[in-house]
Amino acid sequence: MNEDNANNEANLTMTDMSEPRIGVYVCHCGGNISDVVDVKRVAETIAKLPNVVVSRDYIFMCSDPGQNLIIEDIKKEKLNRVIVAACSPSLHDLTFRGALMRAGLNPYLYENVNIREQVSWVSKSDKEGATRKAIKLIAAALGKSRLQKPLEAPKVKVSKHIVVVGGGVSGLPTGEKAKDLLDSLIDEVTADKNIKIYTGTEITDVSGYVGNFKLKVKIAPRGVTKEFDAETEKAIIDACPETTDNEFEYNIVKRKAIYRTYGRAFPNKLAIDWKTCTKCGKCVEAAGGEGIVLNDRDEELEISAGAIILATGFDHYTPARGEYGYEEFPEVITLPQLIRMLDDEGPTGGEIRLSNERKVKNVCLIHCVGSRQIEGVNKPGPNGRINEYCSRVCCTATLQMALELRKKYPEINIFELYQDIRTYGRGHEDYYMDASNEGVTFFRYDGHTPPVVEKAAGGDSPLVVRVKDSLTFGEELSIPADLVVLSTGMVPHDIGNLVEILKLPRSSDGFLQEVHPKLRPVELATTGIMIAGTSQAPMDITESSAAAAAAAVKSSALLSAGEISLDPFVAQVDLEKCEGTGKCVEECPYEGAVELVEMEINGQKVKRAKVNAALCAGCGICVAVCPTRAIQVAGWRLDQYDAMIDAFTSDEPLDG
Repeated sequence: MNEDNANNEANLTMTDMSEPRIGVYVCHCGGNISDVVDVKRVAETIAKLPNVVVSRDYIFMCSDPGQNLIIEDIKKEKLNRVIVAACSPSLHDLTFRGALMRAGLNPYLYENVNIREQVSWVSKSDKEGATRKAIKLIAAALGKSRLQKPLEAPKVKVSKHIVVVGGGVSGLPTGEKAKDLLDSLIDEVTADKNIKIYTGTEITDVSGYVGNFKLKVKIAPRGVTKEFDAETEKAIIDACPETTDNEFEYNIVKRKAIYRTYGRAFPNKLAIDWKTCTKCGKCVEAAGGEGIVLNDRDEELEISAGAIILATGFDHYTPARGEYGYEEFPEVITLPQLIRMLDDEGPTGGEIRLSNERKVKNVCLIHCVGSRQIEGVNKPGPNGRINEYCSRVCCTATLQMALELRKKYPEINIFELYQDIRTYGRGHEDYYMDASNEGVTFFRYDGHTPPVVEKAAGGDSPLVVRVKDSLTFGEELSIPADLVVLSTGMVPHDIGNLVEILKLPRSSDGFLQEVHPKLRPVELATTGIMIAGTSQAPMDITESSAAAAAAAVKSSALLSAGEISLDPFVAQVDLEKCEGTGKCVEECPYEGAVELVEMEINGQKVKRAKVNAALCAGCGICVAVCPTRAIQVAGWRLDQYDAMIDAFTSDEPLDG
């Protein structure tokens, strides 16, 4: 502990709390507030109220000079409580609490009054009403502040382990093809003695709190316990009679129930798909009776962690049957399928091969399939939602693929049908310019009248795509197509019951919802749980890597000290009033935050409510249901609410 902090802690204990001495500071917010609210009149009116020692207005209270005003007044006027009437507490609560700390005052003797979002921004046409409302809100805060007591942030020891759930492109560097980087990345990760990788896992339960999470994990068996030579491995796979769609190849081809995912998979070994396997035993025979265990069972283990990072990724949107002819015409495929086809290591050896074996002359790429959907035009998906958001990477990926097609098949005609070309990211606009220069033809359509894919009545191409081109004032054009490629968007990955287990918040789009997109962009509402990459929203590799780095830094910083301080605004139990009814336990939405425990009071064993401060969110539900008013939230006690209501309903102060 440095000398300044030591002096501050000493001062905290010496603060005289016998009589409230309150400083009130009204912020102009550079005109955001003062253009509507008469801040000088507010400060002058509040100055007349009991216990107000200082009442000032200032242009920017959050600035260093503004904070120094507070610090100097605390020292000079011996203030023991501070109220700042400014913007949302989510923006500057920590700023002003820090100022109190530097002045030697308990940081929880600070009170915020939001007169920007709640007053000036919503009352621009009524300046008098806004001014009176600001005065009332500050008067109510004064009532609460007079009864405020110093609070102490509870501290918990933490486990210095971090669990990462998932981990796809967020764990990759950028600027090169992922497959060229994957081998070295896997080698780096597997060689690190501080990293343990579990594959084929499912999280079945999570308990505990920040610093002390306990995860129960079920690990599915691989069913294969040894390595086989290439000839034996081929014989084993060939012997298996069961087939299913190969998800890695986007269902272009089939695979067996026993299979090797792909060359760069980790671990790079055979595995059994238990959903497809019938346990017929033919693979065991082909293996010579060794190395394959069909009666293998799930393994269960418990992992302790101080923090959790969710990097669960995304899924490609799957078009509905008939959507742009998908699954109705073999010539209609998705962009991921085309990418795999053109990969030299893909299922077709880098060539476009359709089931009808036609030679491709005209390729039509349709943008925004599964993105930027419009209610009433697009049908809701299986989850009942339409995807109104832009998936951010599809335009760039489609343009890249158009250039790949032009390079590999210079003689074909390439058409792109788009709503808007949105090439997010540095240098990505170059793809559009290059595609234009390479002779790719662009047609722009309106989302309310999307293109229609039909079987051609005649001609050389099997399909025709009809589009109303907005660049030619809605003229309907017919484009012959041998291949239609649907540029599918991103949708949230299905993480099963993990949403319910961790009580994860979701946005209206179904992605995991951060606390604040600017101030806490990788944190969830549950302290200690972070998000990274496309589990949060559609983003490209650069953004995913940045989010992953931010989540890693946040988690490391959280755990580095060995213990962390929690918010003190948690429920507290008055054991003299508590009768052990258990209503608080029944209604609490946070498992383990409050429970009935047996204790001895006045020589008798009784059950009383006990709060776990690390799990309590301070929501106040327990306060509402307690029949004896035995439980209250620190910093928001019932007598403080009463004082605020009295101030609201009083006729004073409104003059001044």
